[in-house]
Amino acid sequence: MSHAVAIVDIGSNSIKVLVAARDDTGQLTVLKSRTIDARISAGISHAEPVLSEDGMARGLAAIQELLADSASLSPVRAQLVATSAVRDARNGREFAERVRRATGFEIRILSGPEEANAIGRGLTCDPALANLNNFYVFDLGGGSLECLSFANRNIQEAISLQLGCVRLTEKFVTDSSAPFAPEARKRIMAHSRLTVAESGFRFDLPFPAAVATGGTASTVRALHGAQLGQPIEKTPTLITVQNLRALLDQLAPLTLEQRKLIPGMPAARADIFPTALATMIAVAESGGLTAFHHSFYNLRYGLAAELLAEL
Repeated sequence: MSHAVAIVDIGSNSIKVLVAARDDTGQLTVLKSRTIDARISAGISHAEPVLSEDGMARGLAAIQELLADSASLSPVRAQLVATSAVRDARNGREFAERVRRATGFEIRILSGPEEANAIGRGLTCDPALANLNNFYVFDLGGGSLECLSFANRNIQEAISLQLGCVRLTEKFVTDSSAPFAPEARKRIMAHSRLTVAESGFRFDLPFPAAVATGGTASTVRALHGAQLGQPIEKTPTLITVQNLRALLDQLAPLTLEQRKLIPGMPAARADIFPTALATMIAVAESGGLTAFHHSFYNLRYGLAAELLAEL
């Protein structure tokens, strides 16, 4: 087993740590993975987003907790990265400086293309996707949607769209504690389809598959696992668009408090989950996709692979 590295991913909705190493065969091996829902991105839909004092405090506390949690594994290198919420916020650099003073670590604020490419590298580490040659990847976060296209397992296109589920919930949902209104669903889907179309992202691969990463796909599998009485790792990795539509139909009439009571539903994600489902359905419709393969190997895995290659 090689030396370990740690990646702390400061996302719009959650902050995650991955501690990983290479085994004797060169395979990326997870030593620790943990997520804290900090939601630092409140207000991200504003024309000039600003991280709130409460959001920055939650973010810093989560980062300190995850760094302490990973220290027991003695990683030889640790890297903190931030994505859409910090990248877009007027005071994102101020937050990064606050984290540096408190922890001693600089935050690498990823551009949209850097984020998308790191996700792509992470996915190539997933043994379950080893047989996929031509495929699209969609990583839906709180602030942005990363869209990638792979031909013969090489990245052909990587773009970042402002379609994150926190961003669109703030923009289109009047009251996230109420049932998900048909009008909100219609507007979110129309906006998502238009954004994808205007981005110029090409759905032109021969015999493609589609891969979904991020909290939305994980939550879909967690809900399925709770129904079956199985851990998420044991649930099928294929998520059909038909299942996404049925799940959204089931959740839309429920209030936020009712959604939180559904077995397997993360309480911190229940308010944005209907928006996330509507967005993923719209993306699938844009590309004529019928299903997504789910993978846990996203941004953190790509950055861990990058750090390990430098050791």
